[in-house]
Amino acid sequence: MSGFELDGLELGVSTASVQIEGGDRNNNWYDWAQQSGRIADGSVPQNTGDHWNRWREDTELLASTGVQHYRMSLEWSRIEPSQGVLDENALQRYRDELSALLERGIRPLVTLHHFSHPSWFENMGAFEHPDGVLIFLRYVRLVVTELGDLVSDWITINEPNVYVTGGYFAGLFPPGKQSLAHVVKIFNRLATAHILAYELIHELQPHAVVGVAQHLRPFQPALYWSPWHHGLSWFVEYMFQDAITEAMCTGRFKLPMRRPRAIRPGRYYDVIGINYYSRSTVVHLDNATAANVPVTDIGWEIYPQGLVDVARWAHARYDAPIWITENGVCDNTDRYRSRFIHEHLQAVVASGLPIERYYHWCFVDNWEWDSGETPRFGLVHLDHETHDRTMKQSGRFYAEIIANGGVTEELYRRYVAGQVYPRNDR
Repeated sequence: MSGFELDGLELGVSTASVQIEGGDRNNNWYDWAQQSGRIADGSVPQNTGDHWNRWREDTELLASTGVQHYRMSLEWSRIEPSQGVLDENALQRYRDELSALLERGIRPLVTLHHFSHPSWFENMGAFEHPDGVLIFLRYVRLVVTELGDLVSDWITINEPNVYVTGGYFAGLFPPGKQSLAHVVKIFNRLATAHILAYELIHELQPHAVVGVAQHLRPFQPALYWSPWHHGLSWFVEYMFQDAITEAMCTGRFKLPMRRPRAIRPGRYYDVIGINYYSRSTVVHLDNATAANVPVTDIGWEIYPQGLVDVARWAHARYDAPIWITENGVCDNTDRYRSRFIHEHLQAVVASGLPIERYYHWCFVDNWEWDSGETPRFGLVHLDHETHDRTMKQSGRFYAEIIANGGVTEELYRRYVAGQVYPRNDR
C-alpha cells in the first residue's frame, strides 16, 4: 500500500542560522569563506537567504504548511559579538521570532551550537582552548536564562562527529586541521560541553527536554567477503559515531577518548536526536557509495531503511523517545523529493519505534557549508539573487501530509507516483 497514517508522528522542519540568516560577518564560517578555494562554488554565507530580515515572511510561510515544530539555531556571534558583550537587539530579534512561532502554534526546538560560533571564539582556539568549554557554558547560561520562557526544547550541539571530522580530520571545515590527536581532543571537549550544558539547562529549567542531534548512518563493507573491509567498517563506525554518542549520552568515555574527572557516568539525554541522510560503503577511512544504487544530486545513497536501522540501534542502547532532527535530500530540481519524503516517513511509521517527531531538512534552500549555494535541500525554492521564496511541489506535498494526517492513495498518485531516483551506475 502506498498510503499510510502518521499515527501520532508530528512533523516539522529544520534550519541553521549561518545557513539562512545572511549578513553576519563575525563568525568562523564567514572567515573561512574568505579564504580562496574553501567553498566549492565560491559563495559566501552572508549572502544567503536573508532570514535575519525576512523572518516574518518565513514564519508566515512556515505556518501555511501546518508544521507543528521548527528547529532553528541561534547565532552566538550575533548575541555575543565580542567576548562578554551582549547585543540586546540581537537577543530581542530572536525573542520576536520565537514569540511569533508560538503564536502560530509552532513549537521551537533551539540548537545552541550548529557548526558556527563567533570569530573571537575561533581565534582563541574554540574548543581547543583550555577554557573553551567554560566559555560555551557561559553562553548557554545566558541564552537559557534570557529565552527560557519561550523555549523548553534544546539541542546542545549539532552533529559533533561531522563538526570534528570536517574541521579536524578532513580539513574541509574551519579550522581546517588534519590531525587524529585533535579529533580525539575535540571529541572529548564536545562531550564534556554537552554533559555540563545538559546539567546546567536542567538546573535553570527543570522541565526542559535536552539532547544532542547526532549524525548517524549505517556502514557496510564494500566487499562482504573481505575480513579487512568488515573490520574497517566496524572501526569507522566506532570512531565516527559510536564512541561519541556513548560519551555524550552516558558519560562513559571509551578509548581513545578519556573521561575528565569532572564527569561521572549517568544519563545525559531526555530524547534521542538523529540526523539521518545516507548509508556509507567503507573502502578506506572515508565515505564511499556503492555501485548501482539510487543517489542524490550530490552522490549520497538514498536508503530509507537506514533511518529505521540507526533509530533501532540508538533506541536499543538508550531507550528514550526519538526525534528525527534532520532528514532530507539534495534534489536540485525537486524531481524526486516527494518520493524521498514518502519513503522515509513510511519507514518511520512502520518501524514501531517511539519516534515522536520528524524534522525535514530543510525549509528554504540554504547555504550548504563548504558546498555553498549549489546543493538544494529545501521545501521552498530560494532565488539566491533576489531572495524570493517559492513553495516547491514537495513543500505542497509535505503540507498536505500534515493536513491529512498521512498519505492518502490520491496524494500518492498526485505527488509521488512516477518519480524516479538517479542511480550510481559506475
